[in-house]
Amino acid sequence: MNEVVKLERRDVIAIVTVNSPPVNALSAAVRGGIFDCIKSAIADPEVQAIVLTCAGRTFIAGADITEFGKPPKPPGLAEVLLAMENSPKPIIAAIHGTALGGGLEVALACHFRVATRDARLGLPEVKLGLLPGAGGTQRLPRAVGPELAVKMIVGGDPISASDALKHGLIEEIVEGPASGGESFARKVLAEKRPLRKLRDDDSKLAAARADRSIFTNAVAALTKKARGLEAPFAAADAVGAAIDLPFDEGLKKEREGFLKLVASDQSKAQRYAFFSEREAAKIAGVPEGTKPRNVERVAIIGAGTMGGGIAMSFANAGIPVTLIETGEEQLKRGMGVMQKNYEATAARGGIPADAPAKRMGLITGKVGLENVRDADLIIEAVFETMAIKKEVFTALDKYAKPGAVLASNTSYLNIDEIAKVTKRPQDVLGMHFFSPANVMKLCEIVRADKTAPDALTTAVAVARKIAKVPAVVGVCDGFVGNRMLAQRGKQSEKLLFEGALPQQVDAVVTKFGMPMGPFAMSDLAGLDIGWRSRQDRGIKSEIADALCEAGRFGQKTGKGYYKYEAGSRSALPDPEVEKLIDETLQRLGRKKRVVSDDEILERMMYPMINEGARILEEKVAARPSDIDVIWLYGYGWPIYRGGPMFYADQVGLKHIADRLSYYARETNDPSLEPSPLLKRLAAEGKTFASLTQSAKAA
Repeated sequence: MNEVVKLERRDVIAIVTVNSPPVNALSAAVRGGIFDCIKSAIADPEVQAIVLTCAGRTFIAGADITEFGKPPKPPGLAEVLLAMENSPKPIIAAIHGTALGGGLEVALACHFRVATRDARLGLPEVKLGLLPGAGGTQRLPRAVGPELAVKMIVGGDPISASDALKHGLIEEIVEGPASGGESFARKVLAEKRPLRKLRDDDSKLAAARADRSIFTNAVAALTKKARGLEAPFAAADAVGAAIDLPFDEGLKKEREGFLKLVASDQSKAQRYAFFSEREAAKIAGVPEGTKPRNVERVAIIGAGTMGGGIAMSFANAGIPVTLIETGEEQLKRGMGVMQKNYEATAARGGIPADAPAKRMGLITGKVGLENVRDADLIIEAVFETMAIKKEVFTALDKYAKPGAVLASNTSYLNIDEIAKVTKRPQDVLGMHFFSPANVMKLCEIVRADKTAPDALTTAVAVARKIAKVPAVVGVCDGFVGNRMLAQRGKQSEKLLFEGALPQQVDAVVTKFGMPMGPFAMSDLAGLDIGWRSRQDRGIKSEIADALCEAGRFGQKTGKGYYKYEAGSRSALPDPEVEKLIDETLQRLGRKKRVVSDDEILERMMYPMINEGARILEEKVAARPSDIDVIWLYGYGWPIYRGGPMFYADQVGLKHIADRLSYYARETNDPSLEPSPLLKRLAAEGKTFASLTQSAKAA
């Protein structure tokens, strides 16, 4: 009926096929095509049943979110679904790939659903700060019951075809979508099955209506980690409306919730994060068509916390790994830690019971760097010391096969310096994983001066294959994330010298939405690490040094900036720390003052944003959104705030520049002066986002 949706007839069966690559999103053209095809099939007296299916790799995988915030184009999805649901002829959704968001809502408006074995079905709108807006919160509870509906809508995770069959979301698992859908349609006609309109079937709501705790307990379990987020609670309310209200009233409540969320700052931030993650995989300055090198086997140097976590990431993705250590004892210890981690995850139900054995079977432990010979990618994860890194790369240059990508998992060190000790600098780059590496999603990929384009695309492709979010950065001290974090660390320390206490600073930062404040984070990492580093560089930090001299190294010793009860990780304010800070300030002749929470927030966030602007000026990061991706997936920046550069645009760059100038004067700290880029954008009334828009226009 149009270029993306076609209608064909196979005697009494009409097949409506959506073909809008890459994911058959519900654009206006797709909605219009489905609407016209369904109406045409209903009007055709020869047609007795209709099958809705999709070409390509997937069923309809969701709404076209590029249309959000723009004037709506007819027909609306609700209008299309109403026409389908009211069809006097059975409509069968034949699903393959993924039926997500609006795609699953389309399937729910059909009278029957079938799916291929590998299909996944879900309503993940909550991950974009939204709730399903086309009847999903009303029809899904009627299809599978409120308990599973809460899990799928409030949690946002899809289910498999086998689970969908078990819970009544689909009628059958089929071999091929179009052929399976057609066969099922003929069965419906032969058996004269009545049309099942989910809107009219309340049978699976009865238990929750009799005992509402079935619903409230499911909601409580799914929202306990939703601190600060609006969408999960709004989604839960909408599902609750399916239990409490007639269908049409519930539909109205759902729509009200959707429209409120779609206009919210949180949803705008979460949608921005979604697009930023996709954009980060595009590498600036790499010739179009550059293909990654083939990676079939990976070697990891170092079986410590980082090396083991990286090895697990590869094993989780089914990629064989050789884990290399300098001695049997270190290797045995590292392999044992990974085994325990896998077993603990399996015991919690996080992975299948047979997964630990399968995944450990992909990790081969070896002693000696000569065992890298067959690896296509080698990741070094040894101590963060330049001398040791150079020693390892000198050996890798000798043993690694030609064309192998050599990556350093360094947090700070200069990759150009490391590359110089090899005869193949074109193969050398950084792959900075975040701890714990098997859990954290970010991988900062560091492009050195001589890194070859295909080596870079290889690192990005591999990171994505092991379910990491890659962000390409340039060489500088601390790259992007740690370089910005250093500015926050500097200000948090200064605030103690001015009268703030660790618990006040941390409370402001966690209220903002970060998982931890700077002082609790220092306690977790161990204060002795920074102390040793300062001693090596001849630097003093009066308060932090005094804590270490008192044997307060953080959680490992039960006391640092906070005290910790035996076996507990809960940070408790310690009067001894307050006394130690007071004594240090008296000794230095410093006067305490009342520091407001507003000042703390500005001094925690604005210097980091300023450093982000410098990073953009120096082209260490290609886009402001890349910086945001690094903070979202590597440092726990709250997704509903979009990342530091997005947040800066929301606050206003002029306000941030003015406040930084004020603090530079008040604290006599010239490093707080706004960077030239921040000053220029503020003066022109522009945003960081305008930089990306200008680059695209050019």
